[in-house]
Amino acid sequence: MPNTESLKKFVDAMWDDEIVPTLFEYIKIPNKSPSFDKDWEKHGYMEQAVTMFEGWARRHLDKFPGATLTVERLPGRTPLIFIDIPGTGSDCIMLYGHLDKQPEMKGWFEGFGPWIPLIKDDKLYGRGGADDGYAMFSSLTALMALKEQNVAFARCVVLIEACEESGSYDLPFYIDHLAPKIGKPSLVICLDSGAGNYDQLWLTTSLRGMAAGTLTVRVLTEGVHSGAASGIVPSSFRIARQLLSRIEDENTGRILLDDLYVQVPPARIAQARQAAEILGEQVSAMYPFAGTTKPMSDDRADLVLNRTWRPQLAVIGGEGLTPVEEAGNVLLPYTRLKLSLRLPPTLDGKQAVASVTKALQDAAPNDAEVEVKFGDGSNGWSAPELAPWLEASLAKASTDAFGKPPAYMGEGGSIPFMAMLGEKFPGVQFVITGVLGPHSNAHGPNEFLHIPTGKRVTMAMAQVIADHFNRPKT
Repeated sequence: MPNTESLKKFVDAMWDDEIVPTLFEYIKIPNKSPSFDKDWEKHGYMEQAVTMFEGWARRHLDKFPGATLTVERLPGRTPLIFIDIPGTGSDCIMLYGHLDKQPEMKGWFEGFGPWIPLIKDDKLYGRGGADDGYAMFSSLTALMALKEQNVAFARCVVLIEACEESGSYDLPFYIDHLAPKIGKPSLVICLDSGAGNYDQLWLTTSLRGMAAGTLTVRVLTEGVHSGAASGIVPSSFRIARQLLSRIEDENTGRILLDDLYVQVPPARIAQARQAAEILGEQVSAMYPFAGTTKPMSDDRADLVLNRTWRPQLAVIGGEGLTPVEEAGNVLLPYTRLKLSLRLPPTLDGKQAVASVTKALQDAAPNDAEVEVKFGDGSNGWSAPELAPWLEASLAKASTDAFGKPPAYMGEGGSIPFMAMLGEKFPGVQFVITGVLGPHSNAHGPNEFLHIPTGKRVTMAMAQVIADHFNRPKT
């Protein structure tokens, strides 16, 4: 078993001397995911990031005799870094991360920005450091730390994709392409999730699915003077609002379609209550509420379940409205809204899309022209029950690295990779964790990586990898 003090010393030095400086340069690269940069190949930013990651990894692979690294490139798809590190025995661990990024977003602190790396109060600010640029560096560092102490571990394969923020639509093709090389992992480690606080290791027990699409309501072929038309021509915005009220109670935010709910497992309810007790007021206080805005419930466990196991609707974009400073007295011809529906982990995404589409399209008010366009919908994921060895390992790993036992909670976001792996490798154990704690704001302005948490998560994963090798074999 690894010596905790030696592990800490090694990991701290690697983060300070190698990982943070590299992430500093990585943040400068605007390698937005393909959904946000259609010309990503032409711009070359993704290739720049891949080259940086590949170069760093190759500099350290000599510590692992027989290790290989390839940059896989299927035609018409984003690249994927595949690292194969030999271990002892025939077993296999898969470690996963991604290097593509969300777009810039507005609202960064003065002097800060998505492509401007800055360190303040142990936080590395900038887009992509925490989501999820650190994952490859953390994974390889954990393995190097074990190697330095001559601690045995199983063969490890590291996959770093470049399409996660677009829904990982390229990844299934690479998994099939690499299947003979990957084999059948018995443990999957993903470092792309959230943390309820920075005081302990947080394990993600579920992920929500998602259905994204647009609702367009058209009432005119061109804009008309509002003084002449209002009262005769219905407002496209009002009709869009009416249609959304078929899906969501505008007073409470509760989703009204029964088809979008599932039975929440009792164990997940118990974990939600425990997480709410650990977090206390931080369940809601972690968000930057404006003015006197209050959360949707006073019950903290209820809030945790809302963001992990219950469907929720967000209007995340709009079209057809004129900017305020340019708006004249014109009745607008159409309103188009971009909708994002977060779905319970075990709900079928296609079923959800069908239900929502039907609700929005049936019998439009005033017989307005309504168009609903959704993708297929992505399924969520609920973790299998932890094996006893893994539960014990996580308890030790968190206590050694953080000084506190681990906590378990569902995550409100989606990682499509997890559901896919669960289907491809039945019986595999999962460790889903990450550094995205309070105010770290992935996808939004002022994203940061809490460096001490990155170090501790790396330590914890080294412990789990070592325990995996020594677990009771069935």
